[in-house]
Amino acid sequence: MSQARLRVSAISFLNTAPLMWDFDFGELRRDYRVDYTLPNVCAELLKTGMADIGIIPVAAYTTIPDLLVLPDIAIAARGAVRSILLIGKVPAENMQRVAVDTSSRTSVALLRVLCEKLYGVKPAFVPKDPKLKDMLADCDSALVIGDPALLAKTAGYHVRDLATDWKSHTGKNFVFAFWAVRKAALEGQDTAKVVRDFQTSRDHGLEPANLDRIAKEWSVRLGLTEIEILTYLRDNIYYRLDADCLAGLRLFYQYAAEVSALPPAPDLKFI
Repeated sequence: MSQARLRVSAISFLNTAPLMWDFDFGELRRDYRVDYTLPNVCAELLKTGMADIGIIPVAAYTTIPDLLVLPDIAIAARGAVRSILLIGKVPAENMQRVAVDTSSRTSVALLRVLCEKLYGVKPAFVPKDPKLKDMLADCDSALVIGDPALLAKTAGYHVRDLATDWKSHTGKNFVFAFWAVRKAALEGQDTAKVVRDFQTSRDHGLEPANLDRIAKEWSVRLGLTEIEILTYLRDNIYYRLDADCLAGLRLFYQYAAEVSALPPAPDLKFI
């Protein structure tokens, strides 16, 4: 690479593991500086210029200026996602206080959209750490995301998969996150190589043998079976930002602005 290594901020959730294959196990670690964090922190690092490239919640794109999106890579869902759950002591249509894990602004905005347009309620949103028992101590429902959602013990509760509800309400896919780059950071860089590096890393991570390795490693980390992890990565998460996903993303931006969950989104600009 012709200039200083680009600083990459990635998310330390299972669903990003395939995207990071060449950074974790290939040669890209030498070309980029990679740090792992939470979705909201990742976006903040990009906003403050502490990172050059970040896998950001799509909500963050509405508040960080001068970003370019890496084409054709996403963390999305075409149906159930399993890792964005509304878990309640009462049905969603009856909830009054929702404890929310604020580590992903996108998921909170999606819940606001569904509350207004599908569930027909306007509950109070209470920020909480993602521990289900504590979240439900003084709230009737909880929004749990990422690995804590995969691990949540939901027996006896009302459970809604937000990606499923979005799909049933709109008929469209939902995009949770994509790679975004600060425009200024690309000066002097080989942008075609940057795009190729990230797309190729995703492709390598989704190869069956590599998914098996991810499942084995994360099974120990999370306490889930390898089959549970493989099913999640193969069937629940969709890693392309294709035309169907873009249509769903633009509709989400429209709805989120309508219910004041997010500011109006700028047009998507790609490298």
